[in-house]
Amino acid sequence: MTVRDALNSALDEEMSADPKVFLMGEEVGEYQGAYKISKGLLDKYGPERVLDTPITEAGFTGIGVGAAYHGLKPVIEFMTFNFSMQAIDHIINSAAKSNYMSAGQMSVPIVFRGPNGAAAGVGAQHSHCYASWYASCPGLKVLAPYSSEDARGLLKAAIRDPDPVVFLENELLYGETFPVSAEVLDSSFCVPIGKAKIEREGKDVTITAFSKMVGYALKAAEILAKEGISAEVINLRSIRPLDRDTINASVRKTNRLVTVEEGFPQHGVGAEICASVVEESFGYLDAPVERIAGADVPMPYAANLERLAVPQVQQRELATDLCQWLQLL
Repeated sequence: MTVRDALNSALDEEMSADPKVFLMGEEVGEYQGAYKISKGLLDKYGPERVLDTPITEAGFTGIGVGAAYHGLKPVIEFMTFNFSMQAIDHIINSAAKSNYMSAGQMSVPIVFRGPNGAAAGVGAQHSHCYASWYASCPGLKVLAPYSSEDARGLLKAAIRDPDPVVFLENELLYGETFPVSAEVLDSSFCVPIGKAKIEREGKDVTITAFSKMVGYALKAAEILAKEGISAEVINLRSIRPLDRDTINASVRKTNRLVTVEEGFPQHGVGAEICASVVEESFGYLDAPVERIAGADVPMPYAANLERLAVPQVQQRELATDLCQWLQLL
């Protein structure tokens, strides 16, 4: 199953199960989504539940938050999460803070979803990773699926959640195919929010990653295995809440930590993970933690420069240097 089909089926099943769920965004109806995530939904559920909007993120996001205030369950699609900046006031000051400001009397069951991070030659204003931005805000849950299992199970969990969820997809993963079990295909399947998944067990080093970087981390682990180094790869899945227990348990076993993300290095997700490990498992570390992240520059447009701006398996950070770093410790 492709990640695209996993997202589509999750939306379809949740809309079928709960008439309060509806989808709203640019080109989600007649065009069936910029990336065809909403294929077939307009024909099945009609224009009252699959709403095409003008190019005004602030407008339709505000409408969605208002609908959530009144008990509906909107799924707001951004064509790219860079455009969510146009709606940041509604996401942060309205959706994220309302439950606390109302002393728990008001729930805001809304999902903000769309592609996040680098794609393929779409420029700096369409390639930003917002994981650490939104994960820093109390009141939000922030999810970042990697596989079809993640996409299907996490989106279902996000739609069913009583609180606002930022759901960060990846454009380059939409067409990727992953094996799925009968359990994943069951309509009741759900991935718990806040639980990471150990994609590969190991004993020499822990590598954490999310979204597309999980695949890169797994490939890097294969390279390390040829050098006799056993790497444990953790798919974070949930950025907020962060599964600190799984991360720290792994580090206490391997005694080394490498974090991988495509976002900027300063104040990133990796920095938060490193802080957690230093606070909770410092005595277990046999070496300083290592952070691998994107370059500290806006994303270049040129393809050759774009590849240099985000971690690549072929680059030294995820293979050669990492291997040398481990062998020298």
